[in-house]
Amino acid sequence: MKHVKEIIAEAIFLISALASIFAVAMICFFLFANGLPAIFKIGPLKFLTGTIWKPGNDIYGIFPMILGSIYVTAGAILIGVPIGILTAIYLSRFCPRGIYHVIKPAIDLLAGIPSVVYGFFGMVVIVPAMDKIEPAVMEFFHISGKCSGKSIATASILLGIMILPTIIGVAESAINAVPDSYYEGSLALGASHERSVFFATLPAAKSGILAGVILGVGRAIGETMAVIMVAGNQPRMPKGIFQGIRTMTANIVLEMGYAADLHREVLIATALVLFVFILIINLSFSALKRRSEKV
Repeated sequence: MKHVKEIIAEAIFLISALASIFAVAMICFFLFANGLPAIFKIGPLKFLTGTIWKPGNDIYGIFPMILGSIYVTAGAILIGVPIGILTAIYLSRFCPRGIYHVIKPAIDLLAGIPSVVYGFFGMVVIVPAMDKIEPAVMEFFHISGKCSGKSIATASILLGIMILPTIIGVAESAINAVPDSYYEGSLALGASHERSVFFATLPAAKSGILAGVILGVGRAIGETMAVIMVAGNQPRMPKGIFQGIRTMTANIVLEMGYAADLHREVLIATALVLFVFILIINLSFSALKRRSEKV
């Protein structure tokens, strides 16, 4: 009877694993089957490097949206990753217990806030603030152009806030998982508390920290609703961090409701490009992780 139960449990686990693989395979099949024909109808080079997006004239160039996604994600990484990792280090190794029980629930609460609420916060708080800050910054650096608060910088700040819970949670767990012998051994050799944390504990947790960064980047590049509300949604080549842009995800959501025929196929092709981008990012981080583990 015990042997039968083990066989049934193994079968359930195998089916669960295969279901996940099947779901990913079906998504890939749908995207490639519906997206590739549109790309070849327009021309891969023209589709990927075209700078004009006018569906009414059958002109489909998504290069501005590709750059918009890259710029916004890069800005979110520059803001969110350092703050997230340093916060995780503080919570794990420096934070007093009394303060920890206040900060940790607040971070967990950030993870549960819907994207549209973040977007609303960005519209009523960050956008007006940036509308006042951007002209002064542009004047100081002698940058010409108009600004309205809805820009790459605003979207980057909002996304940087949104990815914090993911990075902090995973990074803190990775740091806590490091055996105490690493820290204690460093102290025994005469290192200070800070040096022991940053030069003994932290390198041992870099694999888990990198996983948190990957998850954060995935959320940043795939975010839609919040970006739509603060980025300006202008399908044009970005000319500066204080100018409005449109990301690939925003482009799909804004136009899929009324798109038909080739227009709809092109939006699916845009989703395919986004999927490939995320795949490349994950593979790059995985290769970097393996390389760092060998070193």
